Amino acid sequence: MEVPRRPQPSSFTLPLPKPASSALSPLGALEKISKKDVMKEKFQETEDETADTDEFEEEIFSTEEELNASVFVEAPAETSELLDTNTSTGGKNVKLSSQDSFSEDSAISEERLAEEAEEAKKKSEEEEAAAKEREAQRQMLAIEELVQSERNYIRLLQISTVTIKSNLQKLQPPPANLDSMFLYIEDVIDVSSRLLSLLDQKQVQPGDPLFLKTLCDSFLSLSSDIEAAYKEYLANYTNITVVENSYKQKEALWNEIVGVIKASAPEVNATSLSFFLVMPVQRIARYPLLLQTIQKHTERTHPAYGLLEHAAHTSIALNCRINEYKRFREVADKYKKTETLTIKDKINRLNTHSIAKKTARLSQHIKHETGIAPKLVDEEFDTLEGFFYVLEHGILELLENVETYLHHLQGFLACKTEEFDLDMDGEKAPICYKEITTALRQWILPTFETRMRTLIHKPLCVLRDLLVGPRNLIRKRLDKLLDYELIEAKSTLSYEEQAVANTYRTMNTLLLNELPQFNGMALQMIWSMLGTFSCLHKDLASDMEQLFQSFAQQLPHSSLNPSAFWRWAESAVLEGAGRLETLCQSVEDTLNAPAVQPLSPSSQRRLKQLTDKHGSGKIYQVMETVVGSRDLDLNLARGELVAIISEADSRGDKRRWLVDAGGRRGYAPCSKLIRYHQATEDPPPSPHLTPPDRVTEIRRHSYTPESRPLTVMSRPCFQILAAYDFTARGNHEVSLRAGEPVHVLERHDKRGNPEWSLVAARGGKRGYVPSNYLTMVPMGTGPPGTYQPYC
Repeated sequence: MEVPRRPQPSSFTLPLPKPASSALSPLGALEKISKKDVMKEKFQETEDETADTDEFEEEIFSTEEELNASVFVEAPAETSELLDTNTSTGGKNVKLSSQDSFSEDSAISEERLAEEAEEAKKKSEEEEAAAKEREAQRQMLAIEELVQSERNYIRLLQISTVTIKSNLQKLQPPPANLDSMFLYIEDVIDVSSRLLSLLDQKQVQPGDPLFLKTLCDSFLSLSSDIEAAYKEYLANYTNITVVENSYKQKEALWNEIVGVIKASAPEVNATSLSFFLVMPVQRIARYPLLLQTIQKHTERTHPAYGLLEHAAHTSIALNCRINEYKRFREVADKYKKTETLTIKDKINRLNTHSIAKKTARLSQHIKHETGIAPKLVDEEFDTLEGFFYVLEHGILELLENVETYLHHLQGFLACKTEEFDLDMDGEKAPICYKEITTALRQWILPTFETRMRTLIHKPLCVLRDLLVGPRNLIRKRLDKLLDYELIEAKSTLSYEEQAVANTYRTMNTLLLNELPQFNGMALQMIWSMLGTFSCLHKDLASDMEQLFQSFAQQLPHSSLNPSAFWRWAESAVLEGAGRLETLCQSVEDTLNAPAVQPLSPSSQRRLKQLTDKHGSGKIYQVMETVVGSRDLDLNLARGELVAIISEADSRGDKRRWLVDAGGRRGYAPCSKLIRYHQATEDPPPSPHLTPPDRVTEIRRHSYTPESRPLTVMSRPCFQILAAYDFTARGNHEVSLRAGEPVHVLERHDKRGNPEWSLVAARGGKRGYVPSNYLTMVPMGTGPPGTYQPYC
């Protein structure tokens, strides 16, 4: 019988032999063929599950070829054998031998299948182990990338803050606002350094399984610090770009800056400051990507997988909060500014939109005040707002008191009492007082004033300036609240209305979050400054006590015990206060006494005219300058004479009198008029006149040509006194009291007018007084030949 050909590897069809005369041969062949189909399906499934398909396919194809060859080679032999057996022994024996052969072939096929399945399982396990190894390597590479990139990140930031910044500050002149560009970057470097420090302290390498847990624990423990550092830096990054753009507008300056950057960091090849300063913005956004990459290559069965997942979610939430804070800061910076606009600028800003918006706000506010429309009430915000305004009032009041205190302290230091000549040389008490006062003015009090300005006044001024931002935000919130109330009831909002609603919610949330912190910090600063104020006074008292102890033994009452000393001090203070009160009362009485001023010739003529017309009892003198503020009011100078016509005006107001000012008539306030008292009807003779006739006659006839004996008589001594009180009206005059002796220096003024005399009063004061206010009185008799008309 002809042997069938061997099938090709690429074909999976099974060629059947030609049918024989026996009925059993095709049946056995078909059963074997069906067995082979089952084997092919199993091999095909195993092939799909493995990764190395090429090798496994070759193996499957080789196995199939062997099986096909064996089947198709053995089939003719069996057929011939069955035919021979059937011919000799009968059909029954033929059937038994065929079943035995099929069972043997089935056992062989099952053994081969088991071997191949086990080999496939081993290969699958090897593939899984290789895949796990690759995932572990990728995880380790991701961890190393996070750690190594963090080290490079810190190194570049330190180059920018230490090397580049210091070199830029050496430029002449240094760039303006340079410090504002590096604001908060030190906090970023600090928190990143702490993260690496925590990893280094554990002494675990990235390949160690415990390193992942250490990394996640370190990141989670510093997450709040990372957020605090990065949110301030990112909120200030807009200012960094603004400052750098201002540098770029000056070509010479920008060329110098680029040269410094290249010389300071040649290995980086950077050409701008933003190359370094943008790194924190990029780094905080890269943390979630790095942690998620590590999580992707970490099995769920890993002990630190849950911690790693928590760290990844924390990094994402951290970025969201930083972005939200940056958005809040942008809104706050927009609305907290105080603009000083002129009227012209405000008019230029008016348009239909702004007018409509302000009108709607005004109408809504009127509705609230009249009760037509309800007002949105937020008790939490109202409480914070009320406390803020109380705090603001307290800060401003405290600042005003401190400034007044420093003003009085400067006035005390300006009064240099130790420089006055007290004419007490040789006495211990004045010398000690002078030394103590000198030490106070030159050392103790200036130091105290400097500390007051540095520790109290300057922080209060800064705190006052910080109040402007929250105050403006609170006012803007009220405006946005009115806008929000108008659109709150609408079911659908336009784009602009949605923006208004978002702005109000943002401002309200910002104030609810930030205002308690501001109030708390401001209150803490106030308490701290009040405590500092007390400590400064305690130090001042200690310094003064130390100063006085060095002079205490030289003072006259240093030997007294404390109780006796305080009794003496109290009595001395009371006695001095009594003398001061007496002096003040004397000065007050002198000031309130009616001033009798000398009259000029024109005033004398007016006095005569008014006296002849109205009588002497109606004459008044103006004490202060009068400036008329109504119709028919007169403008009168100080010292001018008027005559009273009526002690009330036309409406019966007794505070305005009708007066005659020598031709002019009008009203003047009665509080500025005082009755004029004439010094005397006949003024005393001028002291510059010759002495009395008797004295003159004696001098004239003291010698006669007749040969009579010389008669010498005693002569009286005269003294010049002030006959009336006189109040100086300027620096060129001198005040006198009645009975005060004076010394006449000149009998006329500089123009030769004898109505004024230059005199010297007590204390060496010099000035002019009216000549008719002086009188000559005898002092007694003197020795013969003496005559002192002016003593």
